[in-house]
This record gives sequence, structure tokens and C-alpha cells, in this order.
Amino acid sequence: MHSVNPILALFYRELKISYRNFSDILSILMFFLLGILIFVFSIGPNTEIFNEIGIGVIWTLILLSNNLSLRKFYQNDFNDGSIILLHMSGLSYELIVLIKIMIIWIFLQLPFFIIIPLAAILLNIELPNVNLILISFLIGSPILTSIASISGSMNLLNQRNFAIGSVIIMILSIPIIIFSVGIINASEEIVRAQLQILIGILFFFLAITPWVSAACIKLAIQNK
Repeated sequence: MHSVNPILALFYRELKISYRNFSDILSILMFFLLGILIFVFSIGPNTEIFNEIGIGVIWTLILLSNNLSLRKFYQNDFNDGSIILLHMSGLSYELIVLIKIMIIWIFLQLPFFIIIPLAAILLNIELPNVNLILISFLIGSPILTSIASISGSMNLLNQRNFAIGSVIIMILSIPIIIFSVGIINASEEIVRAQLQILIGILFFFLAITPWVSAACIKLAIQNK
């Protein structure tokens, strides 16, 4: 019970903070929808182009939207010392990272399951392809959240240039974009193989993210 109570307290704390800052999450979702609308208006009523590159546009805007959430992970808690107090309450940095990943995924990524079908309607993407987009996003969104966690923790070591974190997200997200976009109009065997690769990438990042992010946080605290 001594270890369970701090975990529940941290989970509840993160829920309250995310709920209090829900306007920031709405602004990220609005950024995504406005990006879709700008693309639609710039291309015009050419449905063939939308069917060919629509999923690429959706995933690109998802990636850019995740960049906007980069500073939400650890920066505020690091600046006010909350992350040290959380550790002193009996929680390891690895567990703190896992809980933050869960909360960010719930509040930031889950709303995209509603927004993506709306974007698919605007881009006139066929229903079977929409289902594939949602399946790939279900697997890929925790990967993007894990990558954002790693980038956010690395930014603590280099607070003068936050663009480095965005560059890290872009580079590490390339395989997710490739395999997620590649499942459209592919054969059933290829779709299954690429989804399995995405699942493998997901397990890899879920395994390393707590340790990498925790190591960066510890180094940032030592050098503070």
C-alpha cells in the first residue's frame, strides 16, 4: 500500500493538470484540423490526389501536432522542482515517466480517434482506408508519445535550443510514417507484416523509453 498510494496520487495529479490545461490540447487538435482544411483548400476538389496522399497528410500533421506537446512532459515539473519531490515520495523516475506517458496518451492521442475520421471525410478517403489509418494510429500513437517523452527529457539537458527535441521526434518517427502510410492500397499479407513491424517498434520503445527518459532527467537534475 505504501507504494500504491504515491502512484495513485501522481496519476490523479497528472489527470488534474491535463484537465486544467485542456485548452492547450484543444489548440493542438485545432492545429491539426486547420492543417487539413488548408491542404484541402490548396489542392481543390481533386479526389484522386486525396486518395493517394491523404493518409500521408494526416500522419504528417499528427507528427507536427505531437511536436507542439513536447514541452508538456517534464519542463514545468523540472523548473519548479516537482519532479524531485515526486521522486522523494518513493517513486522511481522510470515510474514517473510511465505515468506521464499514459496521461499524455489519454488526453492528447485519444481525441485523434474522433478527429481522424473527420479529417478523412474532408479528404474524401475511402472507408476501408480510414479503418487502416485508425489501426495504424492505435499502434503508432504510443510510439510517438514515447518518442516525445525521450525528446522532452533530452531538452532538459539543452534548454537553450528546444528545436533539437523536434528534430529528434522527426528523425525517430520516420519508420512509423513509412510503415503506417505503406499499408494503404497494399495486399493483405503486406498489411499484416507492416502492422507486425509497427507492433515490434511499439514494444521496443515501451521497453527503452522509461530508462532513457529517466537517465536524462537524472543528468539534468545533477547539472542544474
